[in-house]
Amino acid sequence: MRVVGGAACGTRLGTNTRAGEQCAARCVYHGAGAHRAGPRHSAWARAFDSPETTDLSGLTVQQGDITLLAVDAIVNAANERMLGGGGVDGAIHAAAGPGLHAACERVEQVRPGVRCPTGEARITPGFELPAAYVIHTVGPVWRGGGAGEDALLASCYRESLNLANARGLASIAFPCISCGIYHFPPERASLIAVREVRNHLAGQTSVHSVTLVAFDDALFETLKTCIGQGD
Repeated sequence: MRVVGGAACGTRLGTNTRAGEQCAARCVYHGAGAHRAGPRHSAWARAFDSPETTDLSGLTVQQGDITLLAVDAIVNAANERMLGGGGVDGAIHAAAGPGLHAACERVEQVRPGVRCPTGEARITPGFELPAAYVIHTVGPVWRGGGAGEDALLASCYRESLNLANARGLASIAFPCISCGIYHFPPERASLIAVREVRNHLAGQTSVHSVTLVAFDDALFETLKTCIGQGD
């Protein structure tokens, strides 16, 4: 396992450097007025000083803002309606611009109010994001572990990676699906994410680089621990 330096706040992670346009989107994670508040925005900025942890399979763990990543696709932890929400979902919609909302509205509903059932994935263009595509997946709400949550979460990663492979994409970044308001236990979710990503990378796939993006220090440390367990 090797550790490499992260990117400083104010630059896009990857090759695209249109950083200034995304400041408002980053503040969605912290609530309205984060720029004015100062300390909250500064705390988010410090996330970009955290190192990345990469294993030999092509899996990287990083702390920061997923909307800044210049990868082929970023994954959105969406809801079944696919029309935006809070947390990373709202941040991605804000950063991508109105085109993303319009594209999501055009996704066929499988039943009233449901465009993407839990455990499945859909893909749209990335619009104003540095990523070419957004893959939308719906994670399970944690209900104690007896409602098939593990299998549904694993399916989110598999289906997203399969979509990326079907499009011939090489790089993809995931948030920590279901670890926010859906209250999936972080260590349990992290182990599932690492397992599914490594299984996919070990097979025949166009995907050769996967980044798991943590939104805070605690989750970053949990992911680092999980990625190290298989080294």
